[in-house]
Amino acid sequence: MNVLWIFAHPEQRSLNGSLRDEGLRTLHALGHDYRVSDLYAMGWNPVVGSADFGRREHAPKASTNNPHTIKTTGNKKNTGPDDAHAPQPERLLVGAASQRAYRSGMLSADIRAEQEKLSWADAVILQFPLWWYGMPAILKGWFDRVFVKGFAYGVSTPHDPTPAPGAAPASGRRRTLRYGEGALAGKRAMVIVSAGAGEPSLGPRGINGDLCDLLFPLHHGTLWYTGMSVLPPLAVYDADRVSPEAYEKAATQLRERLGTLPTAAPLPFRHQNGTPDTRGDYDADLVLHPDVAPDEAGLTAHYHRDRAASTHESPLRRAISEP
Repeated sequence: MNVLWIFAHPEQRSLNGSLRDEGLRTLHALGHDYRVSDLYAMGWNPVVGSADFGRREHAPKASTNNPHTIKTTGNKKNTGPDDAHAPQPERLLVGAASQRAYRSGMLSADIRAEQEKLSWADAVILQFPLWWYGMPAILKGWFDRVFVKGFAYGVSTPHDPTPAPGAAPASGRRRTLRYGEGALAGKRAMVIVSAGAGEPSLGPRGINGDLCDLLFPLHHGTLWYTGMSVLPPLAVYDADRVSPEAYEKAATQLRERLGTLPTAAPLPFRHQNGTPDTRGDYDADLVLHPDVAPDEAGLTAHYHRDRAASTHESPLRRAISEP
């Protein structure tokens, strides 16, 4: 397999840095090829801006012969009805601008380099510490800048398929591919996350909230949205107090998880769209059909329940807990 490892931690000598090195050695031993995007070491810019899309950052310089040019005297600005005629920066519509730049090859070089790595990869590892209940800003900015419209989202089929029995009539319109379909379909993704808190406090009744729920926006709203199959995450708890024994346990778990990277069952998220033979789980308003998980609501309703379990137990929680 070709594996892209996204690393988002500022310290190479950290627990995360040690586990990353262990993981890369394991991938090499298993015969996989890998590339690494070490975001802090790269000096990755996490901020979306006009320059990402080959656009000018500033408005054209106003002509000094223009009678409507705003003049200043001291600290006071002469303003009036003619201010509306002053040159204004071109409005940035991020989605449309990113799509145009992607299609025309005008995206900035650093974005294109990351997209090339993603296109090369069969699997993506995302490793980061849990900061304020989410990923570090530098990693969020990696998604914001790299997962542009046309590359990671905003892709569609030429037309809706013939509907299955019970499905909504075909509209003849282009069908957006997301939540299990899309440009990144066929790739696998796995999160490796460290947390300073202990496992119980990040459990179903823990004060910090269930880690499964905290990861849902990344797992479901980003990775699954773009079509990737999302594997159960590897969580390392009590990351600020790791003993040699605890580290070896985490390293062993990492080696085992990487060993099953090509074959492990992904999280059982529901598909938005159906096929000519099957109905999707969601209606035209992107709401679950009334007969799909009728007694459930919230995040767990968006998982298939192929195994018997309490209606209050998340499939992701079971995936983390089970060997």
